[in-house]
Amino acid sequence: MLHRLKIFDHFYYGWIILIIGGLGVFFSGPGQTFSNSQFIDEYIHEFGWSRSQVSGIYSVATLIAGLLMILVGRFIDRFGPKVMMVSVGTVFSIACFYNSFISNIWMLAIGFFLVRLLGQGSMTLIPNTLVAQWFIRKRGKAFSLKALFGFAGAMVFPLINTWLIQTWSWQIAWRFWGFTLLFLFVPIAFIGVKNHPESIGLLPDGNKELKQSNQNSQLITPIAEAEEDWTLIEAMKTKAFWAILVCVGIPAMVNTGITFHITSIFKTNGLSFEMAALVLSVMAFIGIPISFISGAILDKVKTNIVLSVIFIIEFFVLLLLLITDTFLLAILFGVLWGVANGLERIAFGVIWPNYFGRKYIGSINGVGKTVGVVGSSLGPLPFGIGYDLFGGYHFVLLATLIFPTIGLISSLLAKKPAKTTICNT
Repeated sequence: MLHRLKIFDHFYYGWIILIIGGLGVFFSGPGQTFSNSQFIDEYIHEFGWSRSQVSGIYSVATLIAGLLMILVGRFIDRFGPKVMMVSVGTVFSIACFYNSFISNIWMLAIGFFLVRLLGQGSMTLIPNTLVAQWFIRKRGKAFSLKALFGFAGAMVFPLINTWLIQTWSWQIAWRFWGFTLLFLFVPIAFIGVKNHPESIGLLPDGNKELKQSNQNSQLITPIAEAEEDWTLIEAMKTKAFWAILVCVGIPAMVNTGITFHITSIFKTNGLSFEMAALVLSVMAFIGIPISFISGAILDKVKTNIVLSVIFIIEFFVLLLLLITDTFLLAILFGVLWGVANGLERIAFGVIWPNYFGRKYIGSINGVGKTVGVVGSSLGPLPFGIGYDLFGGYHFVLLATLIFPTIGLISSLLAKKPAKTTICNT
């Protein structure tokens, strides 16, 4: 072990793990809405399906996939991130090939389910669990760097998909991602992933080994000792666990609802399709530096305080959307929305390991991911119903203000629990 440690005396292998985890998030792209949206019109035109059919199947597939994320989290704890990342990456590539052969509505339903389960769900959950194993004191910074890969995917995938579809076909686009996953990402994960730093004689954050004595040497670090490991059952006994779940579910639902209907919302406010697209770009552009900055903030500020700031911003984002009818207001809306999204990506990534430790983080993170995916599947529906009933979005936007209010209260209740207190009750 000492010989292996010397290799990493001047470089911490956790940064390699961070890059591989970031690539996992990037290659979750074929399962993300920003990628799948490029194929929807192709399906409608080629097979004659209605938009409501395709959208409904997509929502149901997302919901079912989200419910299964609890099992994925348990598998991560049982088999380790490396086995899961290689296995999921391989099956995900097969799912991409499968989607290139769909010819009926039932095949489409299965295809949507597979890419949402393996891509949007598993390929983001596994990197979160993996990176959390390698960083404790620098966890906020690590997660902020990992988030950059997610923003890169959101910008790159639609462009590549559009080019592939227009140049060749939507079938070729799916096969391109299948080949890329199988022959690029999976080998990198197989060769490079180590489940945790202790497996190669290291400590989280690149701390050096300390020896107790010559007779009984073991890994010791004040940081590692300070982090308590909770089982899922133990975590579920805390008020913080349930408060965090509320905080996770609300932005997933609200943001997905806004994103799904943003073009229609802007149209009712007298703004163009191009303006809606510009705002989405502004949101992503602002989110990149904010997510990076938020990592440093979360290393110093209590996570639940950051969550409360997020919900305050989201409250004003919804209010602003009610009156966004000019270019300047649209840009301001995009900036505020980007700030909230940038903070969310990091805060929801670090809060689970910060509160409940590393040992069982797969199971615990899996529950959080389930709530997030289920929330995103439910988001568009209230906006659509509100529009159909009232001919616009003002009523549903006003009603939606209750959710960031609930989120703010929940964030204030989501204080880091003490395991000794729970055990003694």
